[in-house]
Amino acid sequence: MARILLTLTLSFFLGLPLAAPLAAQEVAQTTETDRSATGGAQTLEDIMARQRGEEVPDRARDGDDPDSAGAVAGQLGTLGGSSDSDVWSALRYGTADVTVSSGGPEARVLIQDRGMWWLQFREGPLITYGSWLLIGTLFALALFYLVRGKIMIDGEKTGRTVTRFKFIERFAHWLMAGSFILLGITGLLVLVGRKVIIPTFGHEAFSTIAIASKWVHNNVAWAFMLGLILAFVFWVVHNIPNRTDLKWIKVGGGIFTEGVHPPAKKFNAGQKLIFWSVIILGASISASGLSLLFPFELPMFAKTFAILNQTGLPELFGFGLLQEQLAPHEEMQYAQLWHAIVSFVLMAIIIAHIYIGSVGMEGAFDAMGSGEVEEQWAREHHGLWLDEVQSKEGAPSSGKAKPAE
Repeated sequence: MARILLTLTLSFFLGLPLAAPLAAQEVAQTTETDRSATGGAQTLEDIMARQRGEEVPDRARDGDDPDSAGAVAGQLGTLGGSSDSDVWSALRYGTADVTVSSGGPEARVLIQDRGMWWLQFREGPLITYGSWLLIGTLFALALFYLVRGKIMIDGEKTGRTVTRFKFIERFAHWLMAGSFILLGITGLLVLVGRKVIIPTFGHEAFSTIAIASKWVHNNVAWAFMLGLILAFVFWVVHNIPNRTDLKWIKVGGGIFTEGVHPPAKKFNAGQKLIFWSVIILGASISASGLSLLFPFELPMFAKTFAILNQTGLPELFGFGLLQEQLAPHEEMQYAQLWHAIVSFVLMAIIIAHIYIGSVGMEGAFDAMGSGEVEEQWAREHHGLWLDEVQSKEGAPSSGKAKPAE
């Protein structure tokens, strides 16, 4: 379209005939590109097709004879009338021998057109589907609360409490939880700020918020990783799946039915699912975050794609062979997208965890608040664990089971 408008404009001012250029345009759109006139060099149609995401075949040169190249006005990217398509191909695919005075491998990349794909995906599907995931989670929890209500303690309260978590365990939990909430908020501000903050409050406000959010995000990340390690060390032995979990899963943990209390040890099947989700997804977020904190120093995706290609999984699921040679900038782009995608998933899981540990269940917050829980609550939700605690102490009302204040 742009070429047609340009032709019309030139024709108007220079008095050139219109029929021939327009006819040529129609032929170019209906026939395969002929590169013989350019000595094998890529054409404008090649570049436009690539930007549209269409597959463009590699160029084949007729030879190195400059006489085989087209005129300067009839080709793209020439030097003295000679098409140097091999050089352009090397620059395009990052294989050219480029020398720079400073900088690492990333400074030798002169052409990196995947940046446009990354930007469009980041501002389009990533924000759209990520936002709907969080909104959908909140809506589902609100609907569940309206239907099921708050899960109350069914039996008569004993007035005695049991130590559920020690101080060091609660410290690890709140270190990880508090830092993750800050990371989620600041990450969302940086991700969607251009679409939300700028139209509402202006560029200066977004600049201040973005700079502050980036500083908080980069520094609080270390607290999250430390909390993640501590939580794994403290609780991994209690989160190994066992047969008891099958009974819990069979009745949905009693969450959907009043009066149903399946047996469970210190952590039930639902809590184990949360634990391993936090550990695995949190570790993945941390790895991609470290790659972003130290740009171009910790590439991960080219090696990962090579391993996946060896397994045959990408082809099995219809993705074909994944690209194993990535420019440093592409590594960073994949790291940012993966960091955000996994973070959205973990945020949705944590929102559900916050709900059940606060307004969703009576007595649940005490476990991570004071560390002391009502004995009847422990009997209904973690009966096997309570039996172990009381058997070690010798009596239900002694030791860790004591009158509540």
